[in-house]
Amino acid sequence: MSRMKGGELIADYLVQEQVPYIFGICGHGNVGILDALYDRRDRIQLISPRHEQCAGHMADAYFRVKHKPVATLTSTGPGSANMVMSLATALSDSSAFMAITSNVPTSQHNRAPFQELYKHNQADFAQVMRPVVKRAFQPSRVDMLPLALRQAMDTMVTGRPGPVNLDIPYNVYQEEDEVELPPPSHVHRAHRPGASAEDIDAVLDLLAQAQRPVIFIGHGATLSEAGVEVTELAERLGIPVITSPNGMGCIRGDHPLALGFIGRNGAYPANEAGRRCDLVLTLGTRFDDRSASSWHAGYSWNFPSTRLVHVDIDPQELGRNYAPTVGLIADVKVFTRQLLVALDARPSITPAQFGAWGEQVRGWQREWEAFVRPHFEDSTSPLRPEFVVGTLQKLLPEDVILALDSGVHHNWFMQFWQARRPQSMLNSWGYSSMGFGVCGVMGAQLAAPDRPCVAVVGDGGFTMAPYVLCTAVEYNLPVVWIVWNNFAWGAIRDLQYGLFDGREIGTAFYKGATGERYNPDFAAWARACGADGYTVTRPQELGAAVQQALRNKRPCVIDVHVDADVRPPSTGTWQLPPIPYKEPAFGKPWRP
Repeated sequence: MSRMKGGELIADYLVQEQVPYIFGICGHGNVGILDALYDRRDRIQLISPRHEQCAGHMADAYFRVKHKPVATLTSTGPGSANMVMSLATALSDSSAFMAITSNVPTSQHNRAPFQELYKHNQADFAQVMRPVVKRAFQPSRVDMLPLALRQAMDTMVTGRPGPVNLDIPYNVYQEEDEVELPPPSHVHRAHRPGASAEDIDAVLDLLAQAQRPVIFIGHGATLSEAGVEVTELAERLGIPVITSPNGMGCIRGDHPLALGFIGRNGAYPANEAGRRCDLVLTLGTRFDDRSASSWHAGYSWNFPSTRLVHVDIDPQELGRNYAPTVGLIADVKVFTRQLLVALDARPSITPAQFGAWGEQVRGWQREWEAFVRPHFEDSTSPLRPEFVVGTLQKLLPEDVILALDSGVHHNWFMQFWQARRPQSMLNSWGYSSMGFGVCGVMGAQLAAPDRPCVAVVGDGGFTMAPYVLCTAVEYNLPVVWIVWNNFAWGAIRDLQYGLFDGREIGTAFYKGATGERYNPDFAAWARACGADGYTVTRPQELGAAVQQALRNKRPCVIDVHVDADVRPPSTGTWQLPPIPYKEPAFGKPWRP
C-alpha cells in the first residue's frame, strides 16, 4: 500500500482502466482532483466543454462508437444537476459512462453549507441521480474509494450497459490514506451469456413451423457487435430484417433483406412485414410505443397471434409489452452464433421454406420505392426533406458517423437513411433528448478521430447548445453540424396540425409583431466562433457545401433551409392518449 490522496487514486484508477478522456467542467467542488489530473495529463486528457450536459452527451456518444467507457467530472450543486439529462439519455439507450460528481465536505454534512441538498438527508445529491443511473455510489472516505471505483466500473458494463454515478465529497479528493489501486475491472472482458440447448431447440422448432418470419434487431445487437452474425442468419435463411434506430447498421441499410425502421414513421415494407409475419425473432430490442405503433394491433405487429422469440440480456425487457412464446436471457452475438451452429442439424429449415414470403416482401419494397423516390429529386426552395436525406446519403462517405438530434428531421432519417456500418448512427431514442446529437458528435469524433463525424440537428436543438462551437474550435474537432432549419419546433408543430386542426402556438419562430419567420444567422454564428459556416437555401448549394466542409476538416455549420410544410408519410400509427390516433398515410392496418 502507499499513501495517496483520493483525487490521485481516482485518476490512477482511470489510467489503469485505459480511460483516455474525462469530460468535465471545473468548480470549487472538484478543484481538489484537478491537480491530480494535471500530473497525469499525458495519460488521461481533460476535455472541458462549456456545459455539463454536453460533457455527458459526449461521453455517451463516445461509448456508442467505441464500446469503451469514459468518465465525466462535475462540481457540486448546479454543475452536477446539469448532468441529469445526459445520464437519463444514456440510461434509456443502454450507454455507459462514469459520472463523477462532487459534494460538500463530510465535516459539514447536514449544516447546510454552500450547495448542499439536506432537506431529507445530508449530502443527498445521490438521491437525485438514482432514477437516471444504473447505480449510485457515495464513498465518504479515501479508503472507501477502491471498492467503489471497481464496483462502479464493473456495474457499467456488466449485462445491459448503463451509466453510474460516484458522488465524492470535496475533502475526499484531498485527504490521504494508505490505499492501493483495486484490481482491474472486467470492463475489457465482456460477459456474454448464451441460451440453453433446450431453448435453442425451441427456437428452431418455431422456425421450422414458420412460413413468414422476420428478424427484429435493436441496440442489443449493436452493443454485442453482432452485425456479422445477424447478416449471416438473415442471408442463410432469406429472412427479412427490421431495425430499431439504435440497431441500424448491424445489417447494411442497402441490403436487399433490410426493411428499415418500423412504426408510425417507419418504412412501409417494415410495417407490412411486421403485421403480416407469423414469427418474430427479436434480438435486443424492446417494442417501445414508436416501434410498435403504440401497441395497436394490426398497425405494426399482431401479437399474440404472431409468435414471438424475444432475446435480451436484460430480463426486465422480456415480456414488458408482448408476452414471448420463447423468452431468452442471452447476449445477441452468442445467441445468434448458437442458432447458426444449431441450424446445421436442421437441414429441413432452408430459404426455400420462406421463398413465397420473400417475394411478397420484395413487392412491398417496390411499392414503397415507387411512392417515395420521385421526391428525392425534387428541386425546391426551401429544400424538400427527402432531397436533403438523399443528397447526404450520396455524398457522405460510407464510414461516416451520423449523430442525430431529436426533432422532425429525425423522423425523416428514421424512414429513409441507410446506415452502412454498425455503431455509426447515433440516436437519442429512449429519452429523445434535444442536445444529444449537437453535443454527442464531438464525443464520437474523439472516439473515431480518423472518421468523418456529422450531426444533423434541428434549428431548435442547435440553439439549445450553440456553445459546442467553442469546444470544437478549442480542441480542433473537425465535426460538421447540418442545421435542419425550418424556423420551428417542427415535430411538435406537425402534431398541432395533425391533431389540433392547425392551431399553432409556441411551435414556430417569429420576429416581433410582423410575423416574419426568424432564426439567427447560424453560419455567421459559426464564423464568429472561429468555425466555418455556410447557408444553403437552394438545392444546388447543398452538395457543394457538404463536400467543402468534409475537405476542410474544420468545425463547420451548414445552415440548410428545409420546407416545414412537407411531413413524413406515416406508415403505422402513434397515439398520445386520449387523443385518437391517425390512420397511416400509406398502407393500411391488417389483422389475421
